[in-house]
Amino acid sequence: MSAAEYGIRTRVDGEFDKVVSQTIDALKDRGFGVLSDIDVQETLKNKLDVDFRRYRILGACNPPLAHQALSEEIELGLLLPCNVIVYEIEEGTCMVAAVDPVTNLSIVGNTALGPVAEEVRTRLKAVLDALLRHPASASGGE
Repeated sequence: MSAAEYGIRTRVDGEFDKVVSQTIDALKDRGFGVLSDIDVQETLKNKLDVDFRRYRILGACNPPLAHQALSEEIELGLLLPCNVIVYEIEEGTCMVAAVDPVTNLSIVGNTALGPVAEEVRTRLKAVLDALLRHPASASGGE
């Protein structure tokens, strides 16, 4: 399975830290909290002493939708939270991608999760659309 099949993404012009900040703000605006924030570049440097591009993994959660999904499938926590990544392609250009919850939750085989997955996908697409409407390279950046 290729990344195109399990994620949704957009290329964003802007400085990496500003893109991360805007992504977090856009998630909040659509009902998601960021439960975890993993700095992959720092982790790989500290643990393996290797250099890697700027790369963050944001664990995003919408509590009402998570509750609804967990009420339908108690072990769904194995697939939560929804990961959103921001990585630097080159200086001034980043990729922001989110797991596609419809694809992700399809492995569970519980059709009751379909509407929840569709709602999460709609909101995550809105996050990506917001980043394109307000690029981090714009004045003020946020």
